[in-house]
Amino acid sequence: MTSPDPALPAITDLPAYAANLNAPQQQAVLTTEGPVLMLAGAGTGKTAALTARLAHLVAMRLAWPSEILCVTFTNKAAREMRERVGRHIGQAVEGMPWLGTFHSIGAKMLRRHAELVGLQSNYTIIDTDDQIRLLKQLITENDVDEKRWPARQLAGLLDRWKNRGLNPGDLDAVENEAYADGRGQQFYTLYQDRLKALNACDFGDLLLHMLNIFRRETQVLRHYQQRFKYILVDEYQDTNQVQYLWLRLLAQERKNICVVGDDDQSIYSWRGAEVANILKFEKDFPGAAVIKLEQNYRSTPDILAAASGLINANSERLGKTLWTELNHGEKVRVIGVWDGPEEARRVGEEIERLEREGAGLDQVAILVRAQYQTREFEDRFIQIGMNYRIVGGFRFYERAEIRDALAYLRVIAQPADDLAFERIYNQPKRGLGAKTLEQMHRHARATGLPLAAASLQLADSDELPARARGTIAQLMGHFLRWRDMAETTSPAELLRTVLAESGYDAMLKADRSAEAAGRADNLSELARAMEEYDTLQDFLEHVALVMDNDRNDGGEKVTIMTIHAAKGLEFDHLFLPGWEEGVFPSQRALDEGGLASLEEERRLAYVAITRARQRCTIIHAANRRIYGQWTSSIPSRFVGELPKDHIEEETTLTGGASLWRAQMSEHDDPFAHLAREQPARTMTRGPGWQRALTSGYDPAPARIKETTRSAASFAAKPRADIAVGQRVFHDKFGYGEVLGQEGNKLEIEFEQAGRKRVIDSFVTAA
Repeated sequence: MTSPDPALPAITDLPAYAANLNAPQQQAVLTTEGPVLMLAGAGTGKTAALTARLAHLVAMRLAWPSEILCVTFTNKAAREMRERVGRHIGQAVEGMPWLGTFHSIGAKMLRRHAELVGLQSNYTIIDTDDQIRLLKQLITENDVDEKRWPARQLAGLLDRWKNRGLNPGDLDAVENEAYADGRGQQFYTLYQDRLKALNACDFGDLLLHMLNIFRRETQVLRHYQQRFKYILVDEYQDTNQVQYLWLRLLAQERKNICVVGDDDQSIYSWRGAEVANILKFEKDFPGAAVIKLEQNYRSTPDILAAASGLINANSERLGKTLWTELNHGEKVRVIGVWDGPEEARRVGEEIERLEREGAGLDQVAILVRAQYQTREFEDRFIQIGMNYRIVGGFRFYERAEIRDALAYLRVIAQPADDLAFERIYNQPKRGLGAKTLEQMHRHARATGLPLAAASLQLADSDELPARARGTIAQLMGHFLRWRDMAETTSPAELLRTVLAESGYDAMLKADRSAEAAGRADNLSELARAMEEYDTLQDFLEHVALVMDNDRNDGGEKVTIMTIHAAKGLEFDHLFLPGWEEGVFPSQRALDEGGLASLEEERRLAYVAITRARQRCTIIHAANRRIYGQWTSSIPSRFVGELPKDHIEEETTLTGGASLWRAQMSEHDDPFAHLAREQPARTMTRGPGWQRALTSGYDPAPARIKETTRSAASFAAKPRADIAVGQRVFHDKFGYGEVLGQEGNKLEIEFEQAGRKRVIDSFVTAA
């Protein structure tokens, strides 16, 4: 894309820090007085402009370094800002005590005024572990069942309330009911009182305390309003309510506030960010100069056009048009594949091709909507020997919930696995503490027995309290039954039983934190992975090989990460898998947030595409296995919103943008056409917003006669053209002979893979 408007005239005789900026960037640097909104699109050099503005204020002696407040969101961003400014203005940067994160600046202010909120200046800032421990004490002291009302749930509520600038007395009836049947306000008050008694505060207090001080102590507010001649704020679209209120109060006197942000990249509502803060900046500060940075220095024209066309579907945005002077490259590719495994195989093949052509693996990335999606790629890359790294999280098999599940399975397969048993004997919590474990170890050493067998003997003695004996006996009874099940039950079904009967599922359901849902998704993906293995031992051997391979840290690596974690990064070659309805946009997000969540999901898609410099490949699969059942998928609505002049569809399936557009009606309901012609499955997208998803489109007629929503539907309709004794072909297992048929399940003796049970829709007559 080229510039939609003539460029602003360049300004001559500029200092070195601004001379190489484009005209809008220079305008943002030189417009020093009054409120300024620097609306900076992806890859438009907003950090360079913000840094130059900060240097300009000091170099022109408009303010002493100590009279400038510059707020960032991360320590890394603050360090980078300090280093860049230092290159322009030298030693003067050392005199900038108010350049830092919201929390660091809030803590600095609070040290000076701690007594105004009942603290001493040497107060302690507690971390999450200390907070959970303190909340558990309060819950126990006040006769609340911590299993039903977990401390982590209360911690999440406290964080949400503080991010919104709410004190205990500000909670309404709904918020009060959110914990312990109407005791939310009580526990918030108890918690704050206990913190004061400890001369401590948590991270949420650092700004909330100062906001309260500003509201009550006008002389303190007046002091800081006079001190800060200029205020600069990075990533303004990510501010939450308490940050917004804090900044607005500080800026009201002089109104020399410059905020930098992009409403199209506001993707953190789940941690309190409010896109409305940047959308209403002009209302909060009438007469504000709005300077749009639209020249992109990162991506090719087709990538920018695809991203811009997509984000135009959002209604809540200020609007801008990205353009670039870079040469045209490849169009955005949209690839339709048959299923998840083929998606991973295809990406692996594409990356191997790029590597043969000379591309470095460090410049290749796979961005997923949810962490559980990484498992398929990790397994595939292990098979083909491709180095990869997981950024912003653990590798799939290293995640705590996966290690817990594997520990249960290891004890089932090998009762003498003491390390595995020690990990899960009290996970989830069963009241078996460190003293019980110590006695288990002592008895195991004395008798030469494995830890599990020793614990069972202890349960049949008087060495342990009656409650601990009963708990151990119940747990070991589970293991004996699970061991028997392992002989006749599939590994995946065994895992699901273990998670349910051990209490692990219940523990995650009781955990109301944002991470709990992701942990449950990861365990579902683990069960899905196990469906490919005939025995538990086969699967555990596979995991052991994967874990051993993970120790290879040398050489360049493909980056795998979530889209959220990729914000601010860029890669030459980008793969975006899983662009299907329910995966992306996330069905959970739509159910919880409706239209607002849909627009945030679309912003997330925009962020994903704009991470690419040279090549961007979007992939959607016609089938996904979810909770053990093959489910037909339709491409994400975001695929259909991509401008067709800037994408290249590459698929043998009836899918992608063409399929989506064919389903669009003249109305605003993209599912209306399918809903009229097919039996529908209702899918909720938020309050008052019902849509229908069909299962009727056939993405590959040559490979499957019917595509339905559930395994039960398959079982009810066995294929008439497959019979016992017939020779067939399967994509994964090759040629074989049908030995038996039960509904849609076939027992086949494959020439290379041996005897397998498969679904008839995945074979063809040979």
